[in-house]
This record gives sequence, structure tokens and C-alpha cells, in this order.
Amino acid sequence: MRLNENTLLLGKKVVLVPYTAEHVPRYHEWMRSEELRRLTASEPLTLEQEHSMQRSWREDADKCTFIVLDAEKWQARPSTTEESCMAGDVNLFLTDLGDPSLGEIEVMIAEPSCRRRGFGTEAVLMMMSYVTKLGLTKFEAKIGQGNEPSIRMFQKLHFEQVAVSSVFQEVTLRLTMNERERQWLLEQTSHVEERCYGDGSSESQ
Repeated sequence: MRLNENTLLLGKKVVLVPYTAEHVPRYHEWMRSEELRRLTASEPLTLEQEHSMQRSWREDADKCTFIVLDAEKWQARPSTTEESCMAGDVNLFLTDLGDPSLGEIEVMIAEPSCRRRGFGTEAVLMMMSYVTKLGLTKFEAKIGQGNEPSIRMFQKLHFEQVAVSSVFQEVTLRLTMNERERQWLLEQTSHVEERCYGDGSSESQ
């Protein structure tokens, strides 16, 4: 999705940046992990296929992808590369053509050193806040039944379980944005700063 191709979102713990070709080698290394592929229901891809996927995600009108960076490491730029700051990714998919107000959200914190530090929570909050400009009022998360940490994280973000699939062994959780939830989301993301990504303007200041 080109909506966010020039957007950087700066939070307290994480920085969200568009998924570019620069990020693909590290992303490819992550997805060589059988555990990550199992948790994300992903198939192994070659580096060339991963580059093709990155281009597809950028162009597709129904996907919005940000790479999650460790904000503390990112603040040390330019002494460190953006690739070395990568922690994971957060994605929003418009999965129901009949309901443009519904988006499926998923997050992956791939770097072991970045887990259990609140990165996934802040990344999801920042993504939900950002895509409200698309008119989204309902969010779904489909999570493997064995991925208890992720299920608990979404439940803390006010998502409620609405379905269980024994076939796909996954749980579906949903959050509907009424006025109270919108105000809560605004409070949770009031610190987030939106900047222009690229041309040096996204560097730490």
C-alpha cells in the first residue's frame, strides 16, 4: 500500500517505517526460522521471492506494512544502520471487499532480544491509530491457538475472542471502535510523532 510509503511513526519503544528493499535481507533471515514460520503460518521463500513479496506489499491496495524498529537503537543513528535496528513487522490487511471498515491486523516481533518489552503492543496501537484515516472501525486478529503470548497481548488491547477454528487451529479476536475505544486509542498513542520517511528527514533529531 502506497499510503505509508513516505511515513515514519515515532513512538516511545518502537519506530515504524515502510518496508523497503533495504529491509528484505534481514526479514529473509528471520523467516528461515521454523518457529517464526509456524507462528505466522508462512511458507519458506527464497531471497528473490522475498524481494518480490516486498514489492507486492508496497503496491497492493489492500495491505499496509510497517517494519518495526527498536527506537533506542534507531535514536543512535547515523552511527548504526536501519537494518540493525529491525525488530519485526506489523501489517494491516483489508480482507473483506464487502466491508471496507474491517481490517485484519498482525504483528511479529522476530528479534528475540526485542520480545517481552512491549514492542508488539505499541506497534499494534500505532498501526490502528494510523489506519483510522482509512475509515476502519473494526479490527480482527487471527492467531494460532498455541500462541498464548500474542493472544494475551491482543486481549489487553481490548480485543475479544469471536471465533475458534479447529481446522486452521487459530483464534479470531475482534475490536470494534466505538467512541469510548476511539478515545482510549487516542490516549494510548498521543505521544506518537509522524514524520516524513526518506531524504534524511527521518533521522534522529
